[in-house]
Amino acid sequence: MKTIDELLAEGVSGKRVFVRADLNVPLDGTTITDDGRIRAVVPTVKALADAGARVVVASHLGRPKGTPDPAFSLAPAAARLGELLGADVAFATDTVGESATATVAGLDDGQVAVIENLRFNPGETSKDDAERGAFADQLARLADLYVGDGFGAVHRKHASVFDLPGRLPHSAGYLIATEVGVLKKLTEDVKRPYVVVLGGAKVSDKLGVIDHLLEKADRILVGGGMAYTFLKAKGHEVGISLLQADQIPACLDYLARAEKRGVEFVLPVDVLVAPEFPDLKTKAPAHPTTVAADAIPATEEGLDIGPKTRELYAAKLADAGTVFWNGPMGVFEHPDYANGTQAVAQGLLDSSAFTVVGGGDSAAAVRLLGFDENAFGHISTGGGASLEYLEGKQLPGLVALED
Repeated sequence: MKTIDELLAEGVSGKRVFVRADLNVPLDGTTITDDGRIRAVVPTVKALADAGARVVVASHLGRPKGTPDPAFSLAPAAARLGELLGADVAFATDTVGESATATVAGLDDGQVAVIENLRFNPGETSKDDAERGAFADQLARLADLYVGDGFGAVHRKHASVFDLPGRLPHSAGYLIATEVGVLKKLTEDVKRPYVVVLGGAKVSDKLGVIDHLLEKADRILVGGGMAYTFLKAKGHEVGISLLQADQIPACLDYLARAEKRGVEFVLPVDVLVAPEFPDLKTKAPAHPTTVAADAIPATEEGLDIGPKTRELYAAKLADAGTVFWNGPMGVFEHPDYANGTQAVAQGLLDSSAFTVVGGGDSAAAVRLLGFDENAFGHISTGGGASLEYLEGKQLPGLVALED
């Protein structure tokens, strides 16, 4: 895989460089609530601009279903990128139309433009190779070189991620190089004990990674909504908690395999429950009750791990050599249910392990809860991509960057 440093050494001054970034940031209207993904691509964009390239940044945002939708415009992300670069960033109001063509043509050496949301064009996400390829052909006309740096999208076989690199000389940006290097440490050169912390809503989202990591991890700690399917599999009442009943057989299989292989598979011993989901807009007090994990009332919903579980998980992290964490322990967006996620984050920091926060809600939680991002070994920008890499899958966006 060619690196951006090799590309810079060859010279990029005056050349149009298409940077496939991941600017898929959360928005409250037009206000960005977490700019982590934008900040992550700044080193690549700045290095190219400083070297005299005419930088064309492209990304998706949300799922607008192949048609323009103002709610998913990249305009706020373009403005924030300009603030972080300390320079004006031009913005094209389409992807491959008149605005994009004119905006790119108007760039001088060292200037940067962002084109509108790639998913406003149905060709970006099409499963039809010809339709996707036709859109890639249009994008290729905007550039001379391609730099892949949107790690959060490399597990997608999309036009700008998979097809476009085959049409232009290509290299990997700094972010992708860093992400791949970190993930190799989790698969090829692991310092033990290797502890995996998994949370989030659905156990089905983590089936592949659990299956793979049962062969590699020493301990797996489970929290979040997915924990309740495991608790149900063990015969416990889970009330109105999030439950994927169809995944109970898989959970039973994983628990049995973990026991056979000597992998510690740790579930909550107590949880915070309430009769209804909290109001995340007003953050009104929720008044949860703490109950044993095997004594959840039939009319209550589990929404965070309890204090005994927080202590247990901190102890299981204390002697770790390597930790991978993906998924919050509860509804961390509400202060009454943030303590579990906060305890896991603190547990990572208190250990001497190499720590990786696996993107998505985990990365958002770290920032929302006020932790210093630099205190962790690495915070990934791509939760889904990280998980698929750890499952051993080939990621289309990485395959496309190989020479």
